[in-house]
Amino acid sequence: MIAIFSLLLVIALSLLIVRIGTIALTMTGLTEEVAKFQALSAFSGAGFTTDEAEHVVSGPARRRIIGLLIRAGSVGIVTAISTLMLSMIGAERQATADRLIILLLGVALIFALARSERLERWATPLIRHALQKSTDLDLRDYAHVLHLRENFAVGRVEGAEGSDWSGKTLKSLNLPSLGINVLGIERMDGSYVGVPDGETALKAGDRVVLFGDRDEMDRLG
Repeated sequence: MIAIFSLLLVIALSLLIVRIGTIALTMTGLTEEVAKFQALSAFSGAGFTTDEAEHVVSGPARRRIIGLLIRAGSVGIVTAISTLMLSMIGAERQATADRLIILLLGVALIFALARSERLERWATPLIRHALQKSTDLDLRDYAHVLHLRENFAVGRVEGAEGSDWSGKTLKSLNLPSLGINVLGIERMDGSYVGVPDGETALKAGDRVVLFGDRDEMDRLG
């Protein structure tokens, strides 16, 4: 009977690990739906060979998460199978049937709790808070969020003395018409102006951080 309860504990921990992995992946910028599927795929070892999976592991934070899920899944599945076999070996037919009933009821209860929206609403903020406190996973994969693998890019333009940009306001440059937005300005004195407005004037030596159409960025560069 101890083996049955051990198996139920392994199943419960497996579901918890997948949930933690899902939340961790969403913290890197993935949607809930994609994160849930990829966490389950990595943990179970099934289906983690798709094009989407290759895209998911393109960032270092996600590779760490997926790697941990794969290792945890390998241990968990082996442990579950071993525990199930041990619980049935040497048992009489009636005892085996009783154990199977207990196992099925326990699994049904665990999955019912796992699907509980109320429990998820309570547990998700706690897991997210714990991950934020104990890891650096809150650093998002901005390459994915900003679609930098498509026709978008982040770059910097340096405004030297006498350049076309020096002394002009961002509004006068009309960069949005080219599909480019200014994310910030790095000043010569080491200060940084984040999300500057159109009236912000550029100075000699400023480095302007831009995001926008890759082709237009190349022309500016």
